[in-house]
Amino acid sequence: MPRAFIGIGSNIEPEENIREALRLLAKSARIVSISTFYREPAVDRPEEPDFYNGVVAIDTDLSPITLKWKVLRAIEAALGRRRSADKYASRTIDLDLLLYGDSVLSSNELTLPEPDVLKRAFIAVPLSEIAPELVLPGFGIPIRQLAERLPTEGMQPLYEYTRQLRNKLLDGNNSS
Repeated sequence: MPRAFIGIGSNIEPEENIREALRLLAKSARIVSISTFYREPAVDRPEEPDFYNGVVAIDTDLSPITLKWKVLRAIEAALGRRRSADKYASRTIDLDLLLYGDSVLSSNELTLPEPDVLKRAFIAVPLSEIAPELVLPGFGIPIRQLAERLPTEGMQPLYEYTRQLRNKLLDGNNSS
């Protein structure tokens, strides 16, 4: 069964929306690992609420396209996500398919690996935490090296929140 990595972020009621998104995701896939979540300022938006960001690893038999469009986007819609032309607007939830096994894809529907893995510490750092030996498909870059090179100032680990998520989701519905 392929292993996929999902980036999760929110800056509108993030504690509740991330918890609920993970609960809904667990209905469609087996959550095997949850990274530390981090709080950090919105990109280039000091007036907006801080984001919570993290990464989860899942095992799924769904195709990457089905996972993105039928599961992740459906969860976003259920939690009130409204997409606009503003890529950095506040959001209830953001679920991005970062990696799917060793897949390398580039189409109008999906790009894998997600290009932001290469430039956003709030993706690369949590990803390297739960998959430290991972080599980025198509790039040959160890995720650990990439994470070490990206600036992390402003990222505050949310250890207690992460512990609560792991206790609820990994011990309850999913065994790791």
